[in-house]
Formats: sequence, C-alpha cells, structure tokens
Amino acid sequence: MLRIIDVYGELLLKAMGQTLLLALCGLFFACILGLIFGLMSVVKNRPCNIIARIFVDAIRGVPMIVLAYFIYFGVPYLLNTIMKIGGVTLTALQAGTACLALNCGAYMAEIIRAGIESVDKGQMEAARSLGMPYWRSMYRVVLPQAIRTMIPSIINQFIITLKDTSILSVIGFPELVNTAKNVLANTFMSFQTWAIVAVMYLVIIQTLSVLAKHLERRLKHGL
Repeated sequence: MLRIIDVYGELLLKAMGQTLLLALCGLFFACILGLIFGLMSVVKNRPCNIIARIFVDAIRGVPMIVLAYFIYFGVPYLLNTIMKIGGVTLTALQAGTACLALNCGAYMAEIIRAGIESVDKGQMEAARSLGMPYWRSMYRVVLPQAIRTMIPSIINQFIITLKDTSILSVIGFPELVNTAKNVLANTFMSFQTWAIVAVMYLVIIQTLSVLAKHLERRLKHGL
C-alpha cells in the first residue's frame, strides 16, 4: 500500500481533483436547471407544470450510465449523422458535466420545488398585496426563505453527485475510479488500490457530511 501511495499518490490526488471539478461543474449547471424546472413546477401555469414533470420523470427514470453513453456517443451521432451538422465531438469532461447536470438537475428541481412549497403561502400573498409582481415576490421574498431549508439538501445532493462521478469512468474521464483502474493494471494490487480510493472518497464525503450537519444546526437556530 505504501508503495502505491509513494509511486501513484500524486496521480490519485490529481484524479481526486478532477473528480471534484467534475462534480462542481455538474452541480453548478444542475442548480441552474433545477431552479428553472423547480420554478416551472410551482407557477400557476399547467403547461409549465407538465414540462417540469416530464423533465424530472424522464431524467430520473433513466439509469445514469445509460445517460452517460447517450450523451457521449449518441448526441454526436445525432448531430453528425442524422442532422448532418458534421464535426461535432464531446470531450469526456463536457459529456460528464452534461450527464451530471441533467441527472442532478432533476433532483435539484424537486429540492427547489419542495423548498418553495415549504414557505408559508401568506408570504407570497403579502408581497403581492404590496404591489410586487409575482416574479419579484418570488425572488425577493419567497426564495430567500426557501434557500434556508434547501441548503442541507443541496449539500447532500452534491455528495451523491460526487459519488456518481465514478460511473463516468465508462466514458474515459480521468476521475478517481478510472485512474485507480490504471494503477491496478500496473500494480496488480487490487485490495490496496481500492482501499486507498475508498479512504479518499470517505475523507471527502465525511467532510461534506459534517458541513451539511453543521449548516443544518445553524439554520435551525437561525444564522
């Protein structure tokens, strides 16, 4: 085990950095998608509600590995062969980010919807009675209160997204699991290699879990 750390430790740390980068990129775009579809699911507009529900159900109903293959291989094929655009390729980072953003975005939409619905309806009614438009009332009054209840769930979703990056080794992204496979191919030390990877994941995820619990306690008592 010490030999692996000595020879491949820097490579594994770099792969951990790539894993965190991919998870952060995915979460960033997931928050944007989640906000859009989360708001669409709570507005009093049936077509918007239906579109949001279709997005959430469709993405959550597809295994992430299938989604990764579809984006990495299927989308370029669609654009190059069927739509005749030509020359379109996706890097593993681009495809991985899109995959995580879509997958995580569907869950973020539900988190945001639940957060908005947790705010007393009287808050929106009071803002509207003061003459504020609907979207301004949502932005200035409802969302700031909803975010307080959403933060722990968002951090937990980030933890899930971080673990889901391991699936993207199937499209060749140099995240931690894919790099560990290369290390294993060179060392043939299966137990030691995966033990090191497990500890690296455990340290990061436990740190985020402690942060989530700390924020949850702070929010309960008021920041």
